[in-house]
Amino acid sequence: MARAATTSDAFNAIAEPQRRDILALLRAGERPVTDLAQELGMSLPGASKHLRVLREVGLVRVRGAGKQRLYGLDARGLRPIHEWVGGFERFWNESFDRLDVYVQDLKQTRKE
Repeated sequence: MARAATTSDAFNAIAEPQRRDILALLRAGERPVTDLAQELGMSLPGASKHLRVLREVGLVRVRGAGKQRLYGLDARGLRPIHEWVGGFERFWNESFDRLDVYVQDLKQTRKE
């Protein structure tokens, strides 16, 4: 099966580490592309390309502020990822619960 285009969904968009870095920076608030590029050591065209991809999948929003365009995180686009990862969180929580029961049983056995 062919892989979906990078711009088709959030999963593919965040597969790129630099895009995840951009999202992490945007958690603190809106920033212009020049700040993002400088902070991440990227070229301005490279940062713009990544922001376009993130915008197209709904992870980033943009608004004009005078002569600048400010980019901000739109965390609603992360919902499918959050829901998918949530299944693994339940798995790990259940695994840790079973481990805790096992450790408590071991402690009880040693006391006896």
